[in-house]
Amino acid sequence: MEKANKKINIVTLGCSKNLVDSEVLMRQIDAAGIEVVHNDSIDGVDTVILNTCGFIHDAKQESIDTILEYITAKEDGRINGLYVMGCLSERYKDELSKEIPEVDRYFGVTDIEEIVKELKIDYRKELIGERLLTTPSHYAYLKISEGCDRTCSFCAIPVIRGKHISKSIENLVLEASFLAKKGVKELILIAQDLTYYGIDLYKKQALAELLKQLCAIDGIEWIRLHYAYPTKFPMDVLEVMRDEAKICKYLDIPFQHFSNGVLENMRRAITAEQTQQLLDDIRRTVPGISVRTTMLVGHPGETEEAFEELKQFVSTAKFERLGVFTYSEEEGTWGAANLKDEIDDDMKQARADELMLLQQDVSMDLNQNKIGKEFKVLIDGYDGEYYVGRTEHDSPEVDNEVLITAEEGSLEVGTFVNVLIENADDFDLYGKVVA
Repeated sequence: MEKANKKINIVTLGCSKNLVDSEVLMRQIDAAGIEVVHNDSIDGVDTVILNTCGFIHDAKQESIDTILEYITAKEDGRINGLYVMGCLSERYKDELSKEIPEVDRYFGVTDIEEIVKELKIDYRKELIGERLLTTPSHYAYLKISEGCDRTCSFCAIPVIRGKHISKSIENLVLEASFLAKKGVKELILIAQDLTYYGIDLYKKQALAELLKQLCAIDGIEWIRLHYAYPTKFPMDVLEVMRDEAKICKYLDIPFQHFSNGVLENMRRAITAEQTQQLLDDIRRTVPGISVRTTMLVGHPGETEEAFEELKQFVSTAKFERLGVFTYSEEEGTWGAANLKDEIDDDMKQARADELMLLQQDVSMDLNQNKIGKEFKVLIDGYDGEYYVGRTEHDSPEVDNEVLITAEEGSLEVGTFVNVLIENADDFDLYGKVVA
């Protein structure tokens, strides 16, 4: 079968920040009149552009495996061109070029203009801020900065993405306005570190000011904050969250641990006591807020006593949302150079499992308390017998869902409805639409 002329498939691995990069690239390709699809099959595709992740070992392995899969497709004549971009390519461009030369060309994380030129397309600067959305049309990620200036012992992001660079408030308002005109109702703010936003441009933390200006955009109904850093958290952000109805009562803030020894080894520049105080301040200032956090287990120096401290914190803090990761030594990080990884993988996983069992009980209790209450719910889609939606306390794909029994076609995806919660399990709510 003859392939379609110049149809390009962009495949995205990794986090939502990678997804935004893919969407920006897709807009440039689409503007040139070339058909572009996302995470699609290769039937009829001429070129594949793979946007890779290089954050942790498993993500790197997935990226390499996917590169090899598309090389096989190229050798079989199913595609003609294969390009690799993103974090893995940024970090290991020279090594990849030597080890996997079958890829036509490797690009880094900020090489979108170079990729466009490689495709024989004129790069259009007037499209800055415009994207082709790969998410459902009613929500979109808004990346407010690149890179990170933190020095966490376990994290390779500064090595890959470089120093923190904020986008201007003016450009972010333009981008958000573009998204609103496309029908986006929920903005999910993302960055390596939201709370550092503005220091490079405005010589002060400016997230609160950005939020105020985003709230003024017609059409945007929810604004959600992801990836806030706890050290020197800007407290004025909490006041804006409390006072602005459009800002979801939701904060993703990775605390990572609660043992002072481990926090010091992690180079988090915060103590357990300061962590507890910040959590108390967040909940006091923004009543009803849902706090999502992540914990990292198995970091060098995490003794049994330190892990017990973490377990106690998770049990008493009762986080509304929690994720757990296991430590892996990443080359180029301070930890890899200065700390010995002495905890075996089985122990790391056992600790992760134990922590998630604790959280399962916490989540069940919190969800049971929602039975009989009404919530504003954004409908994301229809799956089998249920419509699937979210409250302001839940981010897509990672948090709880609200499952609503209704006939297909009776509710419109991307709209808000009021839902009475009738039942709940560990991580989901069940309800019915009320007037």
